[in-house]
Amino acid sequence: MIETAQVVGQSAVHNMSMWGLFLQADVIVKFVMLLLLAASVWCWAIIFEKWIRVRRLNRAADAFEDAFWSGGSLDDLYDQVGANPPDPMAATFAAGMKEWRIAADRGLSASGSMRAGLQQRIDRVMQVTMTRELGRVERGMTVLASVGSTAPFVGLFGTVWGIMNSFQSIAAQADTSLAVVAPGIAEALFATAIGLFAAIPATTAYNKFSNDLNKYAERLENFAGEFGAILSRYLEDRT
Repeated sequence: MIETAQVVGQSAVHNMSMWGLFLQADVIVKFVMLLLLAASVWCWAIIFEKWIRVRRLNRAADAFEDAFWSGGSLDDLYDQVGANPPDPMAATFAAGMKEWRIAADRGLSASGSMRAGLQQRIDRVMQVTMTRELGRVERGMTVLASVGSTAPFVGLFGTVWGIMNSFQSIAAQADTSLAVVAPGIAEALFATAIGLFAAIPATTAYNKFSNDLNKYAERLENFAGEFGAILSRYLEDRT
């Protein structure tokens, strides 16, 4: 009966399930696990937000380019989106058109000496607007990069700490049996597993969204260049 009770007691103490490993872990290892789990949840929230936002941005850009190249009046298009641009491409267009209208109201577009400066100002305000809008879109990317690069090392810290506890248990009990060593090693490896669980999706998502946002930024640059060329030709036609 005593031996049976000891076996049952050992099985209760050394619960090798994931929840059991967490509960039996040292307070430092628990803190590492909770930190990594929180980072993973944060990353997944950013991943879903970026996935939805990139799709919306591309659809909005498609719709705006269709309206821009439809042959309609640019003034009418500006009146529709200028007050509250719904996406970065519309905001870039609105910034350029706003500068154009200010110059037109002041008669600067009709002055030959002012036209070169006007073209530069239009290009500059569109560039500033693109930079600001892309900065908003890229929020959260730093978190993905940071978690992807640091989470494995944070998990490794928990692993090292758990292994140190295992060696201390060996020294305290003067027993090198697997029953003494295994729980601490399992807790340590569990911390590493959580670190990889947080890092792998974060790194993969960061690479994908970086590529998507770079393509979108290039699309904005091309649009701004084409719009600037249209305004430049219009200024030349007025000479």
